[in-house]
Amino acid sequence: MHLLAAQPGGFVDDEGIIDLNQTPADIVILSAADSSLAALASAVSLFHEQGGQEQPVSTDLPDVRLANWMQLLKPAAYDLYEHKVLEQARVVVLSLLGGASYWAYGFERLQAWAAGDSGRTLIIVPGDEALDPELMQASSVSEDECIRVWRYLREGGIDNALHLLNALSSEYLHLPLRWHEPKKLPKCMLYMPGLAHHLGQATFVEWQQRWAVQDGSHRPVALLLFYRSHLQSGNTEMFTQLIHTLEAEGINPLPIAITSLKDPESLALVNALLEQSQAQLIINSTGFASNTVASPDLCSQPSEFYSPFVRKVPVLQLVLSSSTEADWQAHKQGLRSRDIAMQVVLPEMDGRIHTRALSFKNEAYYDDLSQVSVVRYQLHQERATFVAKLAKRHASLAIKPNAEKRIAVILANYPTKDGRIGNGVGLDTPASALNILHALQGAGYPLAELPDSGDKLIQALLGAVTNNPNTLHQRPCWQSLSLADYQACFTQLPQTAQQAVLEQWGPPEEDIKYRNGRLMLSGIRFGETFVGIQPARGFNVDLVANYHDPDLVPPHNYLAFYFWLRECYGVDAIIHVGKHGNLEWLPGKGSALSAECWPDIALGPMPHFYPFIVNDPGEGAQAKRRTQAVIIDHLMPPMSRAETYGEMAVLEGLVDEYYQAMGMDDKRQQWLREEILKQVQDTHLLEELGAADLADSDNVLNELDAYLCDIKEAQIRHGLHILGELPSQEKLADTLVALLRLPRGDDPTAQGILHNLVADLQLDFDPLVLSSQPWSGAKPDILVAVSDQPWRSDGDTRERLELLAQRLISEYVLTPKGLDDLLELPRISAQLAYVRTTIHRALLQSAALEIQSLLDGLQGVFVNPGPSGAPTRGRLDTLPTGRNFYSVDNRSIPSPAAWAIGERSAQALVDRHLQEQGDYPRSLGLSVWGTATMRTGGDDIAQAFALMGVRPIWALGSNRVVDFEVISSQLLGRPRIDVTLRVSGFFRDAFPNVMRLYDAAVQAVAALEEPGTSNTIQQNIQRRQQQLIDQGMPIDDALRQASYRVFGSKPGAYGAGLQGLIDERCWENKSDLAEAYLNWGGYAYTGAFGNKDEQGAIKDDGIAVPETFQYQLSTLEAVVQNQDNREHDILDSDDYYQFQGGMSNAVEVYRGEAPEVYHNDHSNPLKPKVRTLKEELNRVIRSRLLNPKWIGAMQAHGYKGAFEMTASVDYLFAYDATTNLIADYQYEKVTDALVFDPQNRQFLEQHNPHALEEMAERLLEATQRGLWQAPGDYADRLQDLLLDIDEQQESI
Repeated sequence: MHLLAAQPGGFVDDEGIIDLNQTPADIVILSAADSSLAALASAVSLFHEQGGQEQPVSTDLPDVRLANWMQLLKPAAYDLYEHKVLEQARVVVLSLLGGASYWAYGFERLQAWAAGDSGRTLIIVPGDEALDPELMQASSVSEDECIRVWRYLREGGIDNALHLLNALSSEYLHLPLRWHEPKKLPKCMLYMPGLAHHLGQATFVEWQQRWAVQDGSHRPVALLLFYRSHLQSGNTEMFTQLIHTLEAEGINPLPIAITSLKDPESLALVNALLEQSQAQLIINSTGFASNTVASPDLCSQPSEFYSPFVRKVPVLQLVLSSSTEADWQAHKQGLRSRDIAMQVVLPEMDGRIHTRALSFKNEAYYDDLSQVSVVRYQLHQERATFVAKLAKRHASLAIKPNAEKRIAVILANYPTKDGRIGNGVGLDTPASALNILHALQGAGYPLAELPDSGDKLIQALLGAVTNNPNTLHQRPCWQSLSLADYQACFTQLPQTAQQAVLEQWGPPEEDIKYRNGRLMLSGIRFGETFVGIQPARGFNVDLVANYHDPDLVPPHNYLAFYFWLRECYGVDAIIHVGKHGNLEWLPGKGSALSAECWPDIALGPMPHFYPFIVNDPGEGAQAKRRTQAVIIDHLMPPMSRAETYGEMAVLEGLVDEYYQAMGMDDKRQQWLREEILKQVQDTHLLEELGAADLADSDNVLNELDAYLCDIKEAQIRHGLHILGELPSQEKLADTLVALLRLPRGDDPTAQGILHNLVADLQLDFDPLVLSSQPWSGAKPDILVAVSDQPWRSDGDTRERLELLAQRLISEYVLTPKGLDDLLELPRISAQLAYVRTTIHRALLQSAALEIQSLLDGLQGVFVNPGPSGAPTRGRLDTLPTGRNFYSVDNRSIPSPAAWAIGERSAQALVDRHLQEQGDYPRSLGLSVWGTATMRTGGDDIAQAFALMGVRPIWALGSNRVVDFEVISSQLLGRPRIDVTLRVSGFFRDAFPNVMRLYDAAVQAVAALEEPGTSNTIQQNIQRRQQQLIDQGMPIDDALRQASYRVFGSKPGAYGAGLQGLIDERCWENKSDLAEAYLNWGGYAYTGAFGNKDEQGAIKDDGIAVPETFQYQLSTLEAVVQNQDNREHDILDSDDYYQFQGGMSNAVEVYRGEAPEVYHNDHSNPLKPKVRTLKEELNRVIRSRLLNPKWIGAMQAHGYKGAFEMTASVDYLFAYDATTNLIADYQYEKVTDALVFDPQNRQFLEQHNPHALEEMAERLLEATQRGLWQAPGDYADRLQDLLLDIDEQQESI
């Protein structure tokens, strides 16, 4: 039986240490709070100095040892400590933060320790304010005694700590020492450094007097919140210095020591002082969150946020790092995973603005008596000054009149073409920017006359210099920075940063935007409000950097742009419009940036607001954590069914006629059959079906019917979102159906709208299972009436349900029609009532908040937080938008819901590969993105675990992953699959704990002893290890190299390396693309933090091992990418071709043959679908790219709609360059639909002629590179078109 048991992995989410080098003692106190240990250390000294009480006693006093149990998390570390220290201890006190599950191993072992000797006393108490019966029941003393010890520690202070030692000695060691019950200290208090009062307790009047003396009565006031434990342990020097720093920057600080923000007494004091002082800002140093947030899961309710504060003022979140400054400086990710959770992720859930790490732990002294390092916080003065400046600027937004404020509105631009200004995923960026400008004008900001439309705004920008290098010296320039002013800013940068720019780009006089002694800036002013084009990173200038320099430093003109905004023009705040720009992706730390990180250098301590699509939490979190952004999330684009059109609609009609003629008119049936088969071939649909050829005509007809049904019901974007607006009624009705399609619970209001219709109409049918089988159920009149098309199949039933749902939404939600005539549809009636009062209302709120929240933020008003995710994936809690979205607790990855999806998807993938290839996949590559992980709770990583045969273990009562278990090969029932991960840069930064968990799982599986030959992972590692040993590598090093399975970008850098090559056309063959993919991704990660090399120097995670990555790529049989929602597709974003296409191409180059490439659809979490990449590309091209419905929707958005067409053509080309999966006929159809169609060509020429030129150039490039293998006369026609465009430009 033991062979079938899952084996625990022994994983601990902490680096830990092995030996604390302590000697045995009678009393041992374990705590995770450094402040508590500091107070206890001071008490131990007094305990021995005073003999345990006021008068010395002759009794030998017990030795006391203090330790931070976080350093004992690893079982090996605890075991060693028990052997060296605890075995001779008589009393052990454990203050356990996070409950029994947080340190399950120690919790269990300490109970075993206590049971091993009747003379031992174990006392376990909570490390926070909430009593925990489970902990006290595990103790060997009474509940009352546990509570007494808990109160000593919670009340804190040296006096309480001293009497705790006396009580332990008296009660459990039977020594004649006197002690008193714990003394209650203030739970909260106003603090002033230097006061002689108890603990520096002050009054508001005393602070007012201090401000008056400093002549600061009119300065902005900021509450500074910190834990009272710092006062109790005497750890106040850092806060004293911070208070002085804030005062030096013109802020009146009001420091308040609190127990926590969940303590009613503390919160009452904070709110009273917030009102009394009329503070403009809160600066918070406490961790955790007041807002209780679950892992991403299905939800039918829009969500609300309830602030603990009575006034809506911004809250800046400080980071008090739990590591040393040396650790921070060396580590490109910036923070340990625990700090990321407690001081970044959880505070984001309360809508706090992430600032910087301004203090680090430092050993104040080593206490010989208790054998513990007493740790104090040490202020980092430069980072503290940065935060103080940021605080002053945010506070000023609340004080300064709008008419005196200067605001910058920035549009992204990549590639750096004139047809691609205003990059913003799913957003009509020019129209949205114009809405923002009108709103600013209405709120009294200094704006002159504005353009009539988004297109006119772009035309105004194109009237001056842009990022286009071909026109830089032909167009006027309305803003520039003198060389002297630039040098004045540049010389203030850290010396290393200056040197890096000069070495990469030379002096500023050599910059591409240098003209007549000045650096040109792209943009235009409307009154005193600046609208600018974000400058390029420089990959368009240094083409070689695309291959080798993922951490390319920005050029002089980039820095000049932001220097001018900050120092010369003096803007009060910056708005970057739409996902996403390049600022937050500049090289540097993942969070807790230093002065040498490039986002910090460019933006500085500037208030930053960022309208951003709600379904992309990862890239939005990047902006929050690296550029102190306040996100203003916005709705996804309107969604709709693709339906059929053109040749597919004709074929659908023929198929319907064919089935109607069966058994009635044999001759017509035969003619229709032949005509269908002919058209299937002529239209190339045959190449997209599962049927092999026309010989099996029955199979072709069945496959065609199913394929047409699949295309018809595919969800596509039916336009773009405009900030602050809802789409037209028809589009809004379709979008509401999309929001309601997935079931989110059992109640009628939470069921899928199609499911409710099925139930009300008493149909035995799953409406989300697409099928072309003949319909044999009832045909209710209400469904008959919605369409005059034939009704013969399950797919037709699904279509009628969709049409009815859309009609009901239009009639009963979007118009004030009563629901009385829907009595025969009780479930639908209940749902529509709910949609009317709740979901539609939330959408209306979204439109209002997307603008109002931005205005609020610019006026120093707090912007409410809200969850992020894909609304159409059952995440209605993301509504309303217009909020500062947050993501997911990094410790909960993968969540139980994600694990369920990952298991289903893994099994479906294995089944399909086995069916088609005749064997199990043995090794595959999987791209894992941070934003998808946040959106889903970890579908991708769960799938990888499931493929390996590893299951996560969650803490009881929470979703926090605490370990894993290896499923036995017998229970698994198939070979383990060796999964190599290529993680995104943001995933690396946000989830180091998950990388550590995954690496630990790989090592556990590799070391597993199990029968048979199913452990592919072990076999692969052993084979590679032996190869490396044979090459002369030491055994341990060879094992480490052979077992790396997590690869990513260079530490501090981002991306997969292909975008620049494709955009700038600086590649020759597939091996060039493979080289770039390898160079950018050849860094191995284990999630470790603060490891040291043999000389004791701190090593960063992310080891450059391109040879190891290349070897892994050469072994992959399959490449896998998951997509979790249909609010975008693979031709919407460069990320898909870079990661999925990039890996596929690299495998083909290094393995010598193309891998199987799968694209899994997780948009319905209950029914993940496995498709090949070729199938997915076919599906997207048919359902969206060629679809007149989509093309017409894009035309309605003018310049940005043309931009979207061009982008999709670029991504189509890039997929072909990396996978060879685009057929000639697809190039032809795309060219005909987007370039040569007279109506669309006219549209492009009128609204965005640059887009037409870019599309023609890209398609011509496909012919020149041989990707479009037999273009016929298309190459000449494209060439002629480009010549026509050149002539038109020359004549202007």
